[in-house]
Amino acid sequence: MSTAERFPWATILPFEGKVPRIHETAFVAPGARIIGDVTIGPQASVWYNCVLRGDIHRIEVGARSNVQDGSVFHVEGPRPDTDGCPTIIGEDCVIGHMAVVHGCTLEDRAFVGMGAVAMDDCRIGEGAMLAAGALLSPGKKIPPREIWVGRPAKFLRTQDPAQVEKIRFQTERYCRLAERHMAELTAGQMPRGATS
Repeated sequence: MSTAERFPWATILPFEGKVPRIHETAFVAPGARIIGDVTIGPQASVWYNCVLRGDIHRIEVGARSNVQDGSVFHVEGPRPDTDGCPTIIGEDCVIGHMAVVHGCTLEDRAFVGMGAVAMDDCRIGEGAMLAAGALLSPGKKIPPREIWVGRPAKFLRTQDPAQVEKIRFQTERYCRLAERHMAELTAGQMPRGATS
């Protein structure tokens, strides 16, 4: 079964010969748009009305990571001073609703809050958090387990191991939730509360 056949409710398009690669255990929700050089890993989920556009560089979403409703992923292409910036999402990452992630890297178990913006050549370290509504300006690096807040984002504090573990809980919950949504969609039903 082709990717398009598995997710007939989403827009999955090639661009200049590059076709999205979506693992057989991943979930893509209705209204999502996935274009070009995009790889979505095992048990990862891309939720309602997200856009992942890998046209001038690549996008990778690691295993069990979730890209929540309305989020936008794009990339920075090559230019005279750089080879460009792909968007690379590690494993077990959480990207909150309406986030913008543009040409940056999230290490494993990184968290981007609702409405946050992470710009070109940024790196969010393992178990680190960019808080809801924050703006991480180009080239900034958040070290592992740190929380950054504000516009522009600045260091707030370091998370303890229990707080980092909550990110893993969120990814596990989203894996289970994706299975439930997929089951209803493949049974010919929209999830409860949705309109056709």
